[in-house]
Amino acid sequence: MTTRSEPLKATVWMIGAMVSFSLMAVSGRELATSLNTFEIMLYRSIIGLLIVLVIGFFAKTLNEIRCDRLGLHLFRNLAHFSGQNLWFLAVAYIPFSQLFALEFSTPIWVALFAPLFLGEALTRQRVLTVVLGFAGVLIVARPDMEQLNFTIIAAVACAICFAGSMMATKKLTNDQSITCILFWLTLMQLFMGLMATFFLGMNTFPEGINIIWVVIVGIGGLMAHFCITNALALAPAIVVIPLDFMRLPLISVIGFLIYGEAFELPILLGAGIIFIAILLNLKAEKQRQSGLA
Repeated sequence: MTTRSEPLKATVWMIGAMVSFSLMAVSGRELATSLNTFEIMLYRSIIGLLIVLVIGFFAKTLNEIRCDRLGLHLFRNLAHFSGQNLWFLAVAYIPFSQLFALEFSTPIWVALFAPLFLGEALTRQRVLTVVLGFAGVLIVARPDMEQLNFTIIAAVACAICFAGSMMATKKLTNDQSITCILFWLTLMQLFMGLMATFFLGMNTFPEGINIIWVVIVGIGGLMAHFCITNALALAPAIVVIPLDFMRLPLISVIGFLIYGEAFELPILLGAGIIFIAILLNLKAEKQRQSGLA
């Protein structure tokens, strides 16, 4: 575990996560008409586990896999499995920008829970960053509460689940290697996917172009977690999570170019506010670290 926060390095890792999540969103929408969310998660976990084992073998890190914190791994992966299924459900029905915007309520839950579960300080600057960033999200999404439906609820619920997953991931980075975290991520969620598809009687094998989309989901999902885990190991969760706001401008452009989703002035305005929030957060963290030096 690092004793000194490195927010700039964490930012680079979060850019990798941003690209990975965007690829997953496109792939998830393309697969929605052929596979259900549990099947997508099952194939994603199979691909992810194979990648972890192969890379771990050649990198000689498989010996880092430990069994001493299985309870926390299980909590993390149950939270993530639930959140990811809700995410894949929502991505098929609502615009990318709206889904990502609602998902970005995750920092609000992180800010509320981090002081309780991680012992991180909830400073005024960090609260301002979260509030300002989420204000930008609301400007982009402009949610219509009168038309609230199950897909909107799914998008909000996935954010709460992801917050729980983030909390557990941050605690695991204290004494668990990335190989260990990703191994239990893929293995546990593989069994969760198998159980869900077995009990629901679902077993559709991807064909044609869908095989490529499934592979992208598998690689993108693993890379996103690899990037986020590295970022959380380099900086506090309340610093790392707001960096995820950078995904919104990118996915809005993708939605506009590929699916004809609206790309309007509020998106640019909201993205600008989000960017300002990220800069303020990075500046405050750098000043805090300078004071500790």
